[in-house]
Amino acid sequence: MPGSIPFYQKHHRHYDRDYRSRETESRLSQYQSSSRYTAGSGSFTATGRQLPCHPSSARYSMGLKASSHSLLDESRLSPIPKRAKPTYLAVDKENHIIGYVVPVFRSSQEFGAGLSDTEDVRARDSAAYMARRDLFTSGLEMERSELISRREAMRESANRISMSKRLHEHGEHFKRMNEDSLMHPPKFVIKPRSHTVWEKQCVRLHCTVSGWPDPRVVWYKNNVVINPYASPGKYKLESKYRMHTLEINRCDFDDTAQYRVSVMNSSGELSAIASVVVKSTFQQVHTPFISEYGIKFKTNIVDTFGVSFGREGETMTLGCTVIIYPALHRYEPDVQWYRDGKFDVLLSPSKWHQMHWSGDRAMLTLAHLNKEDEGLYTLRVSTKSGYETYSAYVFVRDADAEVEGAPGAPLDVRCLDANKDYIIVTWKQPAVDGGGSILGYFVDRCEVETTHWVQCNDTPVKFARFPVTGLVEGRSYIFRVRAVNQSGMSRPSRVSEPVAAMDPADRARMRGTSAPWTGQIIVTEEEPAEGVVPGRPRELMVTEATKNYVVLSWKPPGEKGLEGVMYYVEKCVSGTDTWQRVNTEIPVKSPRFALFDLAEGKSYSFRVRCCNAAGVGEPSDPTEATTVGDKLDIPSAPGKVIPTRNTDTSVVVSWEASRDATDLVGYYIEGSVVGSDVWEPCNNKPVNVTRFICHGLITGETYVFRVRAVNAAGISQFSPESEPVEVKAAIASPAPPYGITVLECVRDSMVLSWKQPAFVGGADITGYFVDYREVVDGVPGQWHEANVRAISERAYRVCDLHENKNYQFQVRAANMAGVGIPSLPSETFLCEEWTIAVPGPPHDLQAREVRNDSLVLLWKPPVYQGRNPVNGFYVDMKEAEAPEEAWRGVNRDAAEKTFFKVNLQEGESYIFRVRAQNQAGVGKPSDVTEPVAAETKPGTKEIVVDVDDDGVISLNFECGEMSPDSKFVWSKNYEDFSDTSRVTQETKGNKSKIIFNDPGEEDIGIYSCIVTHSDGASSSYTLSDEELKRLLEVSHDHKFPIIPLKSNLAVEMLEKGRVRFWLQAENMSANGKIDYIFNDNAVSQGEKYKMNFDKNTGVIEMTMDSLTPADEGTYSFQLQDGKATNQSSLVLIGDVFKQLQKESEFQSKEWVRKQGPHFIEYLSYEVTPECCVILKCKVGNIKKDTSAIWYKDGHEIKSEQSLSFTEGVLKLEIITKKDAGMYEVVLKDERGKDTSKLNLTDQDVLTVFILLFFISAANSSTPLKITSTDEGIRLYTFVSFYNDLLQVTWHYKDSPIAFSDRIKSGVVGEQLWLQITEPTEKDMGKYAIEFNDGKGGLRRTVELSGQGKHFGPLLILLDRARVAGGLPDVVTIQEGKALNLTCNISGNPVPEVTWLKNEKEITSDEHCILKFESGKFASFTITGVNTSDTGKYSILVKNKYGTESGDFTVSVFIPEEAAGKKK
Repeated sequence: MPGSIPFYQKHHRHYDRDYRSRETESRLSQYQSSSRYTAGSGSFTATGRQLPCHPSSARYSMGLKASSHSLLDESRLSPIPKRAKPTYLAVDKENHIIGYVVPVFRSSQEFGAGLSDTEDVRARDSAAYMARRDLFTSGLEMERSELISRREAMRESANRISMSKRLHEHGEHFKRMNEDSLMHPPKFVIKPRSHTVWEKQCVRLHCTVSGWPDPRVVWYKNNVVINPYASPGKYKLESKYRMHTLEINRCDFDDTAQYRVSVMNSSGELSAIASVVVKSTFQQVHTPFISEYGIKFKTNIVDTFGVSFGREGETMTLGCTVIIYPALHRYEPDVQWYRDGKFDVLLSPSKWHQMHWSGDRAMLTLAHLNKEDEGLYTLRVSTKSGYETYSAYVFVRDADAEVEGAPGAPLDVRCLDANKDYIIVTWKQPAVDGGGSILGYFVDRCEVETTHWVQCNDTPVKFARFPVTGLVEGRSYIFRVRAVNQSGMSRPSRVSEPVAAMDPADRARMRGTSAPWTGQIIVTEEEPAEGVVPGRPRELMVTEATKNYVVLSWKPPGEKGLEGVMYYVEKCVSGTDTWQRVNTEIPVKSPRFALFDLAEGKSYSFRVRCCNAAGVGEPSDPTEATTVGDKLDIPSAPGKVIPTRNTDTSVVVSWEASRDATDLVGYYIEGSVVGSDVWEPCNNKPVNVTRFICHGLITGETYVFRVRAVNAAGISQFSPESEPVEVKAAIASPAPPYGITVLECVRDSMVLSWKQPAFVGGADITGYFVDYREVVDGVPGQWHEANVRAISERAYRVCDLHENKNYQFQVRAANMAGVGIPSLPSETFLCEEWTIAVPGPPHDLQAREVRNDSLVLLWKPPVYQGRNPVNGFYVDMKEAEAPEEAWRGVNRDAAEKTFFKVNLQEGESYIFRVRAQNQAGVGKPSDVTEPVAAETKPGTKEIVVDVDDDGVISLNFECGEMSPDSKFVWSKNYEDFSDTSRVTQETKGNKSKIIFNDPGEEDIGIYSCIVTHSDGASSSYTLSDEELKRLLEVSHDHKFPIIPLKSNLAVEMLEKGRVRFWLQAENMSANGKIDYIFNDNAVSQGEKYKMNFDKNTGVIEMTMDSLTPADEGTYSFQLQDGKATNQSSLVLIGDVFKQLQKESEFQSKEWVRKQGPHFIEYLSYEVTPECCVILKCKVGNIKKDTSAIWYKDGHEIKSEQSLSFTEGVLKLEIITKKDAGMYEVVLKDERGKDTSKLNLTDQDVLTVFILLFFISAANSSTPLKITSTDEGIRLYTFVSFYNDLLQVTWHYKDSPIAFSDRIKSGVVGEQLWLQITEPTEKDMGKYAIEFNDGKGGLRRTVELSGQGKHFGPLLILLDRARVAGGLPDVVTIQEGKALNLTCNISGNPVPEVTWLKNEKEITSDEHCILKFESGKFASFTITGVNTSDTGKYSILVKNKYGTESGDFTVSVFIPEEAAGKKK
């Protein structure tokens, strides 16, 4: 490059061009238009000679070549190259853009000269400039002619392209109109495109389809047909002008799926797939395309799929989330899926397998599972930086058999050998035989594009290989196989891949994968030689021999260039010399042939002849004699089976391979729970290895396994059963400990502590080993063992150290599996004696019982005590992400124990530390714990206290998720039990409990339980003094249970004077026992006592016919039901017994009385509503001849008096005071008699009259009414008869009225009234008058309110003019002062206001100001009071409803006079 700066570079906007003149600018523009005659950036001349390049250009290019893009089409039209547009892109050797080249901009001739190394270079630059200037002046005419010729060439080229396009379209049109081409299958002109959208957005999938007849279009979502009517408004389907649209409205996360559009007509079917990914939040991101070159990608596969189990016919989706860093917009890695090993079988999209990549998630959908789909699936994600893989096994179980007991379907049906007239089909036997041996298999065929299946064999074949004959040459077939046993036929297998019945030679000469009828050209290797007979075939052999067929194969003769060679096959029965041609009519073209119809058991030899148009050649050497029959034997049983623990749901099973097995297909493994005798297959697809992981087992169960081998001949016998193995995780050595710290240091020893490994290897850690090494000047020495024997604690004193030396330490953990790898070396610690007064740090902090709002923190006291013993601890906490300043104390007072309960806030994550204190102060804090999240994990259980039926008190804890090696560890006050004799621990499965042997005060404390090898399962229970007392009471009740009683022992009287003792038990079984006790002596069933126990109701009773003095005493019922007992007693002595005995005797007599005519209701009187007084009694058990005789004062009442007898009731009317006296009624007949008496005295007669008055007054009272009076409102009612004996009560709002001067009541003649003087709104409400006879009464009510025609007087009273208040009675005021009084006025309409002084009206003036504002407020103001203002003042208010006044007195005094009076 010349030293001076080219003009085209000086057009950069940073270059100063102000010095140029217009002439110079014109020259420059002409030069720039002609610069296309120079090449690139000035490194080539017009003649193509390369100019020298300045070293500085190489220095700035940094080894990258600049890429320039020329217009290729224009370069073809003209021999003169056009100057390329400059570019600053940097590319690598494969022309991939990897960056930019920064050009050098020069601002002056001096700067350009400075870049040249020598004066010679500057001279060459000047010469090049002069040559370009001469070229500029001479090339104008050439440019014009070139422009004309270029235009003509472009026009001719465009005409040729247009004509070619018209001819092509014309030919295509006639092809479509050809009769043979009118029917054509569907074709996607435009396929649907995948979309990524945000939530609540709409997405449309479009496709354009051609085909005749018009194809039918169906849309699918994850292989499920989309029905727009099932989800109205969600999906919308449109089809217009062969463009089909699926619209999804308001997308949500569930719409993320694979969408498939299927088009189908009578000529075929086609599908296309598009993916829709819906993201949860909307965030517009504009990211330019970024090349992956020069970037190192890191790939992580997360959210993986685990071991999966499916069933035939189901659909399964496997998915993983792929995180690629850095995340580039629109960058898509290479995602591949494999089956059966890491990279054995690469899966491609098909009707069985569908792959999907959504930008961050890879998914594989297995549609309609079959056992062929079983295997190890591997996802491989590749970038330019490498690849990552993830694998997991998929198991496919057999579908339910259509016939109970039928075998499973065969699998892996393939076409082993295909010829023009036969196809050999092979398959694999199923693992499940249905409980009976498989009798054989049936092979079915179906011609492609049809649905008609034809069974190929009439009898089942046992050999898993069968030749299918009777095929039509050139047609394609698919096959399936069914197994059969004594119970029935299995489901058909998955169909094979289509295969064409054609000669293998024709297939070998075909190029491509299309069928032979697609018109592809057959290409031969070379021209055949004419007139040459072919030689002998070579290497003839029998490749396969069964009882049904024999397959021969050979190699063509060695000569090349022969005319199309074909073959004749001949056979010969062993022991004869007669050769018989097998294919007499048509020779075969391929060097492979199958012979059928051979006699089973006979031996044959075979040979082959070549032939062509020149003749038949010599035969090949014959084969050895081959006996027709199945040569393949069933494999022998596998050898010893060894199971090994793997995980808590899987076991690794390995076995010895079958010996001398030929053409082995694989092995089937079966497992059984010990003792069940039920065998289940572990795999449904044969595995060709001798080691297999059996998944899906039950944790904690013990299994045995057995194995069978499989080949085409059949399935072997079972191997011997394995040793039993328990399903639980395998044991591994633990991970290294961490967090090594120093707890104490003396002159020659140091005490270390460390934290337990995060992974313990599935077994308890049995101990730790500590190593140390000396560090001199920063250089560590050799490691030395500190302890030979393992230590169980996580703290250890390392001895034999040297004072003031530096040391490093490492720790290894050990378990049953061995010693783990050592931890990382600790920090360098100086061995010097601690002399500080405060204690050292506590250690071994543990967080237990983590809940949403609390946890319990445990620690161990410091090893170094300081100068004084430790007397307390302080707990600090902070949020895990908070800064160091956020540490805060939890407890104000020092904790004495080495545990503390901390309250938390749900959802936060915390870390903790502990400090110890002694008399000298607070020591150094401990190491902080790991972050602990305040959340209660799902399935967390708490310790539950229980008291069983025997009164045994226990604490119970259950753990939902345990590993096989988990153990329950109980403690008291978070320490091991000091006295193990007080409790007994029992554990069964996932439950554990401790039983208190002798509960007492010694057992008070906090009991905790932790489950090892779990996710921190722990809980505690505080047994306080009050709780212990309660539990002891419950225990006593359980030890000595009491039968609960619904009712205690009671006594009741029955008819005839019989006495019943009874109680009712709440819960008592039929086996309950009852003892009846009287005065401590048991009584039994007999004449005197009758006992009964109703087991359904629990009622227990004892009856006695009568009571005698000897029956006085205590009665008891003693109950017993198993261990439960109870007793209830009843004491009948003294007056209680005598009264009961008297009642018994009375009831006995009553029963006797009632055997003849008797009184049901004795004689009494009644006042009727008609104001009649009658004496009546009710009788029973009477007959026609029963007589009833009335007596008064001993004299019989004759029947002519008012005597009646109806419906068993005897009545006698009385109406005057003379009827007072003793009345008696006597009933008698031959059965006996009964008497009833009534003493009707004068007082009784008076009571009767009161009732008469009440009935008369109450029934005759009128409704309560309201009227107005001058004083207020009056409520009144009228009665027809009134007497002072009549009791009347007035009520207001259901409460008796308290009478006053304002509210009064009275009687005027027959009017009863209530007067309310000056009523107010408070008087509104419900009023009532009640007539009372002592037993009940009659009430009349009325509502006093502001509505209705009766309430006008009340409204008048409420609306009349009133002085509501505000005026004093007397006003005493000093002379010269101002007086101002205001009162409230009410009334409707607004009243007129008049002011009076000493009964004379006054008017408003300057001295006395009178105002009436807003119709409510009246004011009286005297501006300056004098003695003349003394007097009586009144305010008078008046409207049409009334007038009212208010009075007050004004007294004016002079201050001097007042003072003199005081003196």
